[in-house]
Amino acid sequence: MKQRSIRTFTAACVASVLATAAWSETKWDLSIVWPEGNFHTQNALTFANAVNEVTDGEVAITVHSGGALGIKGPEGMAAVRDGIVPIAEILMSQQVGEAPVLGVETLPFLAPTLPDLALLHKFLRPKLNEIAAGMNQKILYMVPWPGQAVYAPTAINTIEDLKDLSIRVVDSNGNDFFGALGATPIQMPWGEVVPSLAAGTIKGVTTSSSSGVDGSFWEFIDHMSTFNWQSSSNFVSVNLDAWNALPLETRDKIEETAAELEGQFWINSRAEDEKKLATLAENGIEISAPSPELSKALMEKSLPLWEAFKVRVPESAPIIDAYLALRN
Repeated sequence: MKQRSIRTFTAACVASVLATAAWSETKWDLSIVWPEGNFHTQNALTFANAVNEVTDGEVAITVHSGGALGIKGPEGMAAVRDGIVPIAEILMSQQVGEAPVLGVETLPFLAPTLPDLALLHKFLRPKLNEIAAGMNQKILYMVPWPGQAVYAPTAINTIEDLKDLSIRVVDSNGNDFFGALGATPIQMPWGEVVPSLAAGTIKGVTTSSSSGVDGSFWEFIDHMSTFNWQSSSNFVSVNLDAWNALPLETRDKIEETAAELEGQFWINSRAEDEKKLATLAENGIEISAPSPELSKALMEKSLPLWEAFKVRVPESAPIIDAYLALRN
């Protein structure tokens, strides 16, 4: 009887050690295309540290910035779906190849402020969650960029100042908008922007104040206009197989952490814009805001694009209409 007790005790100890070993081996590599100093990367690092803390080291997330894992922006959701990486930080507007409705928030002047965008997300996020689930992944948190500005060689005072300007845009909505303004839009991911500026392939860029500092745009461009014409958000998405392999209690802790941090990350976005605008000015970039006349002209060019998008992507219509009904 005594020997049996010893064997039982020994087996229990071995099982405990094996369970502890398995428990401590959940390691996720998080892919992110933005550089180390970008606020989205810093948010991801904060999230990774918080997950490590709340799970007592059960889940260790290593953030790989600057596209170090070789995954380009438009490949984000597919890479997570296929398990190439277990988790990634993804620019939503670059995923329209997977689901066109993900282009809703980048329609020009549809949701130009953070409160507007928060309202739009009330109607958009359920659809995003549905799309993510269909692609074998789960959204953990979502954070907007600062407002999208226009960087150009000269000041932009009228729509005519944009005529024939070769300008980098992120997505098809940007392509349609700047095409309607008479510019020459060129769609490209972030990794190609600075080399294209240096080579003269593009003369202008539409992006945030944050990315303007990341790319040291003052080396190439003299002016920035705070159009705030387009909202744009990133989200962190985890592969469902990797997610479901975790104990339910662990998943609950990570979800709670993501929800708690998301609000702070939105605040970080607002603070980031103020900080980076100051940095751009300090480095000699002249910053201006559109006049009321220019703002009105830009809106007139925008409205037809909303309607065209609703026709082209019918599932976007209920989202846009429900949002506008409350915003107006």
